Amino acid sequence: MILNHLWGLYAHPKEEWHTIDARHESFRYSLAHIMIVALIPAICTYFSAVHLGWSIGVGERIYLTADSATLISVAMYFALIIGVFALGLLAHWMAHTFGAEPTYTQTLELAAYTSTPLFMVGFAALYPELWFVMSVGLVGLAYSVYLLYVGVPILMHIPEERGFIYASSVVTCGLVLLVCVMTATAILWSSGFGPAFTH
Repeated sequence: MILNHLWGLYAHPKEEWHTIDARHESFRYSLAHIMIVALIPAICTYFSAVHLGWSIGVGERIYLTADSATLISVAMYFALIIGVFALGLLAHWMAHTFGAEPTYTQTLELAAYTSTPLFMVGFAALYPELWFVMSVGLVGLAYSVYLLYVGVPILMHIPEERGFIYASSVVTCGLVLLVCVMTATAILWSSGFGPAFTH
């Protein structure tokens, strides 16, 4: 069943990683998981931007036109999916340096399940106050990093000391990917692809 590891990763992450490792799912299963959870931030952000309005702390709420919000949400959806695949690819490439021999599907599982808490932060957009979304986002990021540090030694079958360094390298790659996405967004916005606001 799709998303069947979701509760376990929150309730008992270490045991759940062992379960994931014991019966690796197919590439298609990981893809389905990513495609479903990536819908959460895309849909919630669209709804809040069009119907609820964002509050950035000062002034009136900011609303986007439906067309503009749709474009941004679709772009966000595909960017999130591509980001997870890229992270899985980088994790696979680095694994050999740390004495692990995973398949790409295994590193994609690692990337998919560790990024899930970040995707779940999308629900916070239904209360579109910037301070609230940022606070929940930090909690989601912290838990994603925690899942990564717990999951790497189990899924990659390497000692915890080496797993710590490997996980730190993956976190660094993830941050670099995030900066790349933010830079690309800034370039697109300044090139005339920015959002259209309603008054």
